[in-house]
Amino acid sequence: MEVNFHLPGLRGNFPLNMLLINMLEEYPDYFRPGIKIASVFGEFPVSLWGGGRFNPTDQCDRKYVTTIISLLNKKGIPVRFTYTNPTVTKEELSDEYCNFCMEAGHNGLNEVLVVSPILEEYIREKYPKYRIDSSTCKGITSVEGINEELAKDYHLVVLDYNMNNHFDQIDKVSDKTRCEILVNACCVPECPRRREHYEIIGKNNRTLLENRKNNPSDPKKNIIEWYCSYGENAMPSVTRAYKTHVSPDSIWNDYVPMGFTQFKLEGRTANIFLMVNTYAYYFAKPEYRDDVEIMLLANLQANKVISVAKPRPAF
Repeated sequence: MEVNFHLPGLRGNFPLNMLLINMLEEYPDYFRPGIKIASVFGEFPVSLWGGGRFNPTDQCDRKYVTTIISLLNKKGIPVRFTYTNPTVTKEELSDEYCNFCMEAGHNGLNEVLVVSPILEEYIREKYPKYRIDSSTCKGITSVEGINEELAKDYHLVVLDYNMNNHFDQIDKVSDKTRCEILVNACCVPECPRRREHYEIIGKNNRTLLENRKNNPSDPKKNIIEWYCSYGENAMPSVTRAYKTHVSPDSIWNDYVPMGFTQFKLEGRTANIFLMVNTYAYYFAKPEYRDDVEIMLLANLQANKVISVAKPRPAF
């Protein structure tokens, strides 16, 4: 059985993701059985429709967008746009950059994650070749709600992370093959500020883009400062102790036998060393975990993605 994984990052993680994809092809014996990279998700910052992560210092140009989509699609891997800004208005549906990105991937292979009904309706009408996925950001935490969502025309439905490991509940899900499990959530279980965080990111994307359009002499609108004491420590020793964490052993021993085959890793803006550790943890066979981690790091250095400075000689 294929075990499908959805990787984070069309921008910062792209070199790492391509290295992993190539290693899975070239060194299959190092990895757990059945792994398939089913999509790479995220946005090309800064996207007004984007949600979940705020990246104020970056902007991708047209060539980068088309190149990344082409490279992934040539591998048979969909790009999945994470257009989960819950504050999108009807007026913002005409955003030139987001529409360009959608048009660039409008070939029948790619996907888009949605939250806003306004944006979802627009995408379905204007870009019918995209497969539409229902985002975990909707916060549906009942089996009845999930089954209602599965009855709609969604390619996949990403479960709320708080449903993880409640096997008595998720066993009642009507179509497990179309449910996606977020396995490594860095938010604390039942975080009371999760919805607020998504809304603020959406508002900040809007403010940032408005400020860029203004003349340099015009006053700038303030970006909303964000700090959340509930989920600031994303170290593995912390997040892997959460009751919502799904270990690789649990994926293969519990979830796959139940019929779940879709798994999502978050980390679009995470530290690259954390992501290397995460990929080795989830994908490598336990006896090769250290080897895979070293191979990824060595290749990142060889490709000048990371730099390791040699100590200067003493005088």
